[in-house]
Amino acid sequence: MVLSWFFLAALIALSVFAIVLYNGLVKKRQMVEESWSGIDVQLKRRANLIPNLVETVKGYASHEKEALEAVTSMRAQVSAVPKDDVAGRAKAEGELSHALGRLFAVAEAYPDLKASQNFSDLHNSLDEIENAIQMARRYYNGAVRNLNVAVESFPSNLIANQFKFEKAEYFEIEDEADRAVPKVQF
Repeated sequence: MVLSWFFLAALIALSVFAIVLYNGLVKKRQMVEESWSGIDVQLKRRANLIPNLVETVKGYASHEKEALEAVTSMRAQVSAVPKDDVAGRAKAEGELSHALGRLFAVAEAYPDLKASQNFSDLHNSLDEIENAIQMARRYYNGAVRNLNVAVESFPSNLIANQFKFEKAEYFEIEDEADRAVPKVQF
């Protein structure tokens, strides 16, 4: 009789433990999805700002067609990437960042453009959005790390495998040049 109570208590304790592990995995997966949504919001803000920036530059540097077309083209490519394709989105966003960098390099050659209040406001807005994207990326990658650790660690990996929880992808910089330490000369 005591032995049957012991087994019943052990079975209940094991069931509660499995439920706690399962709910923890669900919470971590939801954190990944919520944090990806935060990145998506910031990327949309940046994408919405780009046409205004391109139009402002066009007014001053209309013959710099290549840089303007590159930004417009990359913006369209970013929009074409499926929302849940983290690696594809990271790659496209990196290419868009490069195109924007080239656009700002073009702007350096036009003192009137750099002095324009509209351009300055757009540039500042883009800087703020880039900072928000960076913060959102760190939050997302932290949520991904937590989920991936839980999916791979014992004993939660037993529950994860049983209920088909999968590791998530990090939002990483694809271009090695973005990681390089800038060369500073005086």
